[in-house]
Amino acid sequence: MEIREMILQTLKAAGNPISAATIAQLTGLDKRVVAQALVLLKRDGEVISPVRSRWQAAEQNGD
Repeated sequence: MEIREMILQTLKAAGNPISAATIAQLTGLDKRVVAQALVLLKRDGEVISPVRSRWQAAEQNGD
């Protein structure tokens, strides 16, 4: 599974905004890899940060 997909699935499963460190812990990925992927996902409009240092999948917004 691709890193971006792993992160998106983790965010969707969480159901609420979570930190990059939590994503790293849940996926087993390095925190730096998660942080870099989140930057790209945000650029592409796939994730948002509704609360400082917390992330969620963009499609969860408004659910």
